[in-house]
Amino acid sequence: DGLRFLPTHEWLKLEGTVATVGITDFAVSQVKDIVYVDLPAAGTAVKAGEAFGAIETVKAAFDLYAPVTGTVAAINAALATSPDTVAKDPFGAGWMLSLETGDAARASAEAATLLDAAAYAKHCTEHAH
Repeated sequence: DGLRFLPTHEWLKLEGTVATVGITDFAVSQVKDIVYVDLPAAGTAVKAGEAFGAIETVKAAFDLYAPVTGTVAAINAALATSPDTVAKDPFGAGWMLSLETGDAARASAEAATLLDAAAYAKHCTEHAH
């Protein structure tokens, strides 16, 4: 519903200059057993396409990538004690961070390069293991 997606399974909800970021239900279904979510501190600058953190599972760790450029405005502190919230509600309570992009036009242009829901669904179908 208005979300944009990275091929690496992060989602973006852009509202003006505020970007909320999380991972998709498809990603959650692939990684299973999330034990830790490593997120940057508020005030950290992140750049579109670059890693901003990681998800750790019982078996492996996976980098998380920023869909747009901005500064971390807030992180979902609840994930520190309940990382499984990401698996239970990836598009709601399992959000990871919000970014202040500082420039709505640039953020919108960056978001426009990402996959829409139909293209993301196709990507998942083609890359499902």
